[in-house]
Amino acid sequence: MRVCVIGCGAVGSLFAANLAQLEDVEVWAYDLAVDHVEAINANGLRLTGAGEVVGNVRATADASELPACDVGIVATKAMHTDAALAATAHAFADGAVASVQNGIGNEEVVARHVQRVIRGTTFPAGKILEPGVVQWDVKGETAFGPFEPAPAPMETIEALADACTRAGMPSKALPDARPAQWRKVIFNAATNPIGALTGLTHGRVCERRDLRALVSALVDEGRTVAEAQGIELDEDPEALIDHAARKDVAYDHRASMLQDVEARRATEIAFLNGGIGRFGRELGVPTPLNDAVTQLVTALEDSWRR
Repeated sequence: MRVCVIGCGAVGSLFAANLAQLEDVEVWAYDLAVDHVEAINANGLRLTGAGEVVGNVRATADASELPACDVGIVATKAMHTDAALAATAHAFADGAVASVQNGIGNEEVVARHVQRVIRGTTFPAGKILEPGVVQWDVKGETAFGPFEPAPAPMETIEALADACTRAGMPSKALPDARPAQWRKVIFNAATNPIGALTGLTHGRVCERRDLRALVSALVDEGRTVAEAQGIELDEDPEALIDHAARKDVAYDHRASMLQDVEARRATEIAFLNGGIGRFGRELGVPTPLNDAVTQLVTALEDSWRR
């Protein structure tokens, strides 16, 4: 199997480096950060922290260099999906592409460029320490399933999940991946922006009663929007939030949105809380807290631009 990871940031690097441990998988990575690409090609892609791994990955910042691939794994920020797929779609003319991105709406964008799409949700997390080196902060499971309007064959989804599992990234192939995806969306939308607005890690957000109550209220809104679509979550987001707040799990993890705010980068707020709000409006479900959080983070981004 030949796999291309599109967007070799923290999460993309976790997939790329681990999959590169398998003898029957050839891994390519496409990323626009030239220094990161050069370091990967020179020294391999190194993970440290929750796992110590060095992967022999072929990396490029030139999409024309990508060969035909069986599977693509999109791990870019949600706002970069369209441009990334426009550049790389030729590599998947006969393959399938899976999104493991945050938020909702990414698969719809991927489907504009390729014919076979996989809905994916992943919980592992980390951060780039330096070019070619990624800290693996949080382990977790990944779920893959067909994207209903443009589904990849189930055998392709099963082969991808099997490869990820054998590589140390436990994954499931599901006939319907929406319950797992919405659990992750609700988890992220309830916790990430609160950390981003306060500067607190996940655990420190959860140990404050006032903020934990706000997190629960955001969860309730997201859950109601999911239920309005007929989606029954596979697990309770509240339980996941409390589990991640443990000191031996993700107490000190700085959410990706907090990392973006600290670096004054654009966040994925439009695809998280903004996405819940968009679905809520379409379904007639009020989402005042998610709308307010979206406005606050968007205003914070605007303050940098001004």
